Amino acid sequence: MTILLPMRAEIYESYLKSSILSYADANILSGRWREENALEQSRNEFHKLLPQGIDTPDQYLFEVIGNDNQTTVGFIWFAVVLDKGVRLAFVYDLEIKEPYRRQGYASQAFKAIEVLVSDLGLASIGLHVFGQNLGAQALYHQLGYEVTGINMLKKL
Repeated sequence: MTILLPMRAEIYESYLKSSILSYADANILSGRWREENALEQSRNEFHKLLPQGIDTPDQYLFEVIGNDNQTTVGFIWFAVVLDKGVRLAFVYDLEIKEPYRRQGYASQAFKAIEVLVSDLGLASIGLHVFGQNLGAQALYHQLGYEVTGINMLKKL
């Protein structure tokens, strides 16, 4: 059974560096950002959301622990946000490390945060998924997430 543990301080810096790079790459691939300033944009967004790192209020960063109850197989991060006057959870990041993908860890991590979100008194969980990430889209549909809007872009 997958468990979530609050992210350790010694893990946070490497997580942050990797996630900033990954988010920049996804934005480049989607056509939203230009390569020459994507890393800076990504870094700015992360620092805006996490000004106090893992101690930032209303931000919940977890290590996803594998079936051996020892190995960190990935990470999941959600926040409590206010959207049109309604408090809800928003998943900012899910990363399952390459060797552990397609083993059910992502689904289990989402089911675990549903309990945490419910305990916080929140009634919904939102997230963003890039159009090119078909695997993530399939996972979210399987977990019961519904499309609430679609942004589109045509490159000229």
